[in-house]
Amino acid sequence: MLYEIAITSRESKDLHLLMDSIVNLLVRYVSGVKRILLAMYNRHTETITIESAYGISADEQKRGVYRRGEGILGRVIEEGKPVIIPDLSRSQDFLNRTGAWKEEERRGLSFLCVPIVMGQESLGALSMDRTIQDESLLEDDLKVLMIIATLVAQAFALYRAQVEEQALLKEENRRLHQELEEKYRKTNIIGKSKAMRSLFGMMERIYDKNTPVLILGESGTGKELIAHAIHYNSPRREKPFIKFNCAAIPESLAESELFGHERGAFTGASEQRLGLFEKAHGGTLFLDEIGELSLSIQAKLLRVLQFQEFQRLGGHRTISVDVRLIAATHRDLDQMVKEGRFREDLWYRLNVFPLLVPPLRERGSDILLLADYFVEKYSQQHNSAVRRISTPAIDALMAYHWPGNVRELENVIERAVILSDDGVIHAYHLPPSLQTPDTSRTHYQGLLAQRLSQVEREMIVDALKAHQGNMLAAARELGITERIITRRVKDYGIDYRLFRPKK
Repeated sequence: MLYEIAITSRESKDLHLLMDSIVNLLVRYVSGVKRILLAMYNRHTETITIESAYGISADEQKRGVYRRGEGILGRVIEEGKPVIIPDLSRSQDFLNRTGAWKEEERRGLSFLCVPIVMGQESLGALSMDRTIQDESLLEDDLKVLMIIATLVAQAFALYRAQVEEQALLKEENRRLHQELEEKYRKTNIIGKSKAMRSLFGMMERIYDKNTPVLILGESGTGKELIAHAIHYNSPRREKPFIKFNCAAIPESLAESELFGHERGAFTGASEQRLGLFEKAHGGTLFLDEIGELSLSIQAKLLRVLQFQEFQRLGGHRTISVDVRLIAATHRDLDQMVKEGRFREDLWYRLNVFPLLVPPLRERGSDILLLADYFVEKYSQQHNSAVRRISTPAIDALMAYHWPGNVRELENVIERAVILSDDGVIHAYHLPPSLQTPDTSRTHYQGLLAQRLSQVEREMIVDALKAHQGNMLAAARELGITERIITRRVKDYGIDYRLFRPKK
């Protein structure tokens, strides 16, 4: 019996089924058993309820609700000590709350009850009453019940750990999903320029639609961010968002990655694999750099868009899916169609609702907004105290043409945050490509003289800002005379009056 209970407790995934199995095994192996109760203590409700039983009806089982210390069950759970009652009819502590024990039935019955303990915590109790026998034999029965109670406690500990782990995973998934929703809400895409306001207006028209979306724009403009925003503002937000970079995987593997494959479909296909379309069922699939797909895969992709069905590589069964497709590219697909490198029918199917993400050079008013956001982001990430960007550095950022768009700006700011040691991003913290005589308003020849003048001008501007345009106070801070600072302000074309308080 103990062997079977041990195997059952090891293999059972359901605690309640395990309790029923233990009760049934006791009934099968122990002679003279009249009733068995397996009760558990609920920490939240502070009540003891009968979870599994033999010899009592369902209604009687429901009536068996106790408090800790109440009756024999309650006392065993509270004190964590087993109890033997050789003759149940002589006990004054037996409450019989279930009503299952009639007065005449209690005569001739012995009662045994053992606690189910995990560490210092009493989880419940296991009780059994059987026909009266030699009291020394009852001691043996009690030992057997204590072994069974230990197995139940171990199973309960494992079950509780699994439940807590599932709860933690559920909470973590909920938190991550909430973070993603917050991160990719349209309002969290930084931009107040006219071009971005126009893009936001177009996005709002397609949030609740299933129409394929084609996002066009140069590399680094944030096409993936736009795709995320569309998904997390759509009715599909609770479903998967799967992304795939078509340029990051060899053509020979792209078909298997997208549509999956059957076992034996090709050398090395040792098992069936689901493709990204199946994984994205009910949600959104984002195909970045779609212009890199081969013509053969484009044909399969067209079928999915038209009929929402496909076949795995090496398979013959048609699989239906419900997926919204968002594609992105920096290439000129129209020109690729003319050159025969992109299917015309797929181009028309994708181009139902194109979104053009403007390059950063056309979003001048957004540069400082983005720069400030990245300063705050990387100051926290790198535990830096950078608080602001100096005026000459701002001039350099605004004058640059940003061929790498937002991604390049982000990299520039992260580098500058790391280099800064005084809480300010100066022009000399920016890459050489941004440091030109025009952006720094210096016209000295030679690299050393140019860099020194940049630093000098920036320090003067910062001192004037700190002292609200007071030339004498700024000169004292810099350790120079008023005559020198007056000459430098004139040479660098600095208007100190701009830093004075507005009246």
